[in-house]
Amino acid sequence: MDRTFVMVKPNGVARGLVGEVVARFERRGFTLRGMKALRIDRELAERHYAEHIGKPFFEPLAAFITSGPVVAMVWEGRDAVAVARAMMGVTDSAQAAPGTIRGDFSLSKEENVVHGSDGLESAAREIGLFFREDELV
Repeated sequence: MDRTFVMVKPNGVARGLVGEVVARFERRGFTLRGMKALRIDRELAERHYAEHIGKPFFEPLAAFITSGPVVAMVWEGRDAVAVARAMMGVTDSAQAAPGTIRGDFSLSKEENVVHGSDGLESAAREIGLFFREDELV
């Protein structure tokens, strides 16, 4: 079983979509191993999005992700990373298929409701940024 990191971004939290996101993962058969609500500070935003520092979209991205509370989660299941990304839909919500989280709830590429790890390596890194091992069940 693989683990992946999923985060409901500030606009998803503000719109009351946390329960919907959790329900979709539970119905798919994933097991929730960790969940917490928090506010991301600038330092954590820079660590989380380190590969984007210096790119033109980094500053707006950092401002958005630190603008309100997020809900960070660790989900476990078969092919967790690939399946979670398929459930979320493509990053650009205008191209996200109906039935995906972004296709159903996102209105922009920049504020697309959820974040998910893009590989097993990034999942391990992101889980480590947001959770201690003793916080996972």
